[in-house]
Amino acid sequence: METLNAAELLAALGHESRLAIFRLLVEAGPDGINASAIGEQLGMAPATLSFHLAHLSRVGLITGERESRFIHYSANYGTMDDLIAFLTHNCCQGNACLPQTACCDTTEKRRAKTGKKA
Repeated sequence: METLNAAELLAALGHESRLAIFRLLVEAGPDGINASAIGEQLGMAPATLSFHLAHLSRVGLITGERESRFIHYSANYGTMDDLIAFLTHNCCQGNACLPQTACCDTTEKRRAKTGKKA
């Protein structure tokens, strides 16, 4: 991941509403939830929600799929995984300062630990 791309992702998550949306979608799992349910759970007006969903989609943190009249959103776990790997790569100059990070400081290591292919 390039630094500019990481900065763009972090900037998108730097807004309280977008962070709340993203966390809700991460908790929802791969199946995700539809936009109206997101708005209800977070108490957001449809126009505001739409604006934030569009921003998160544009940077690649979430994906939306139309199902009839509704759009179903889910977190893009690959992008999240890449961002985490970028942020923790070679943490503390390779010293084991964060035990959970040390064992999973790259996408490959995290996926190997969970049994997923990179």
